[in-house]
Formats: sequence, C-alpha cells, structure tokens
Amino acid sequence: MGSFPHIVEDCLGVLQVLSDGTVFRSKTIHFNMPVIHHQNSVDFKDAMFDKTHNLHLRIYKPASASNFPPNGRPHKLPIVVFIHGGGFCLGSRTWPTCHNSCLRFASGLNAVVIAPDYRLAPEHRLPAAMDDAASAMRWLQSQALRENGVSDAWLNSGEVDFDQVFVLGDSSGGNIAHHLAVRLGGGSTELAPVRVRGYVLLAPFFGGVVRTRSESGPSEALLNLDILDRYFVMVP
Repeated sequence: MGSFPHIVEDCLGVLQVLSDGTVFRSKTIHFNMPVIHHQNSVDFKDAMFDKTHNLHLRIYKPASASNFPPNGRPHKLPIVVFIHGGGFCLGSRTWPTCHNSCLRFASGLNAVVIAPDYRLAPEHRLPAAMDDAASAMRWLQSQALRENGVSDAWLNSGEVDFDQVFVLGDSSGGNIAHHLAVRLGGGSTELAPVRVRGYVLLAPFFGGVVRTRSESGPSEALLNLDILDRYFVMVP
C-alpha cells in the first residue's frame, strides 16, 4: 500500500502543500480586527474583471463626494488601485486588512478605490500575479473607453478622473506594483485614456539569493526568515 500524502510545506497552518501536490488553504482565518462597514460614507461592490480566470475586484466610492467644492469648479474623483499583500500565496480583496484599508483610502482621499484579486501561488506561480494586475489595469481602460457597450455605472458617471490614477501595493502587492510600473513604463501610454500618475510601495516584499537589509536584521515574530524562505520556495 502506498503512503498517505504528508505535509511538505506548512505556513502557520494557513497554507499547506502536501507531498502529492495538493494545496490546502484555510478559509477560516481568524483576524484580531473587525471588518469596518462605513455604510454612510463609502459604498462598495464587487465586479468581475477576468472571466478566463474568474477574478474579481472590489470598487469603493465615497457616498457623499461633492462634485462642486467651494471654488465652484467641478471636481472629479481620482482612482486608487490597491494591490493586497500576502506573500503571493495568501490574501484577498475581502480580507479585513485589505477591505478596511480601502474604505479608509476612499473616505480619506475622496477617491474611487479599486482592489483586484490575483491568482495565488503555489497553484499559480509568478508571473501570474503580475499578469493579473495588468489585466485589472486593462479592465480599467475598457471602462474608460466603454468598450463593447459594457461599462460600470460608478466609473462612467462623469465623476471619475481616468487621467489621475495611482497604484498602491502592500507587501507582495508592492512587488507586483513595481513590476506593473516596469511593464507599463513612463506615462503608461498603452493604457490611454487611463494614465498612471504614480506608484506607492508600502513595505514592498522583495527577496532573492542575497539577503536584503531587513532580512539580515532581527527576525520578527511572525515574518521570520523561515517563513519568508518558505514563501520564496513556493512562488518562483
């Protein structure tokens, strides 16, 4: 009789890879933070942006955004694309860490925020995540162009400024944002009329054969070197 599959990689019990290649990813992760619902200040909804890979994104829009500030001139809402973290292996637009941040960005910046999901490793190895981020940006372009007669009412109400787009990436999302910037290049001309004005990398997750400065310092309780090394084994 053959042996039963056994765990060969284990990331805090949340993600496990078995000897037969099966991947277990927990769906009951407990966060010691509540999900914020700013129902009176920000509206949000989900939309599919990639039918081929069944990928969705979440759109946040200030519910009471003023189109006419005190100077009387119309004001359009900038767009913030927020790419979540999770070591390329975990995370979702629905996680409290992502959702709560996007609510605050939409409210505090008075901006439309778009948070796309992307395919996760180890089932989908890099550069799948980078490809999906690019796909989300092309979806945004299709909204600006109103291609195929299909457009989202929130993005085509005349309140959104496709010429003022900013990409934020957290942790591995920062890595993805970096590669997105390299792929699109200065001015992001291939996305016209969408124009990316800047990229913000929040504690970007980079690593390689040579230790980075942060990896060489004191190890954190959660993101220790053993965990970080396991991530990079799974995602190449």
